[in-house]
Amino acid sequence: MQGIGDILSHKDFDVPPEVEAIKTYIRRHYDAEVTVTVQQRGFVVNARSAGLISTLRLNLPKLQKAAGTEKTITLRIG
Repeated sequence: MQGIGDILSHKDFDVPPEVEAIKTYIRRHYDAEVTVTVQQRGFVVNARSAGLISTLRLNLPKLQKAAGTEKTITLRIG
């Protein structure tokens, strides 16, 4: 049986390039900070502003293109 240290030593904790691309796109175009969570089927973008989320929802194809992914991007206010 492996210990927790052995299991975690083989885990990759690097931020995926798609996450950095999403954050950079939002920073550049909307001057806002968001958090991005990686899930099995896609990404979840959380922002405090409902207005920002609404605008991102309208521009979701551009955001997916900027991230270079076909995975789903879910937008949440929080």
